Amino acid sequence: MCTYSSKRHNCRHHQLGLLINRRRAQLKAAKLRKRVVVVQAADIEMKNLKLYMENQTIIEENEKLRKKAMLLHQENQTLLSQLQKKLSEKNSSSKSVLNG
Repeated sequence: MCTYSSKRHNCRHHQLGLLINRRRAQLKAAKLRKRVVVVQAADIEMKNLKLYMENQTIIEENEKLRKKAMLLHQENQTLLSQLQKKLSEKNSSSKSVLNG
């Protein structure tokens, strides 16, 4: 601080300059923080988009596998039915041989 009355004007001018510089530094820091937040938000958005795309790929693959599983189940049911039919035919023919 200034102690001489003749320098009072210069002292106030100097204090005002310091306040202005401090305010400029605060504004600059605030802008920098805002810029960092914007960059972080963009980074998060990009990660979110990548995860969304990966999720869509997994959903598509899951649907393909579900269709394959359904076809295999149908094939399995058909084969089981054919096997049961052959076994019942075999049982009925062996009964007729025993009865005959």
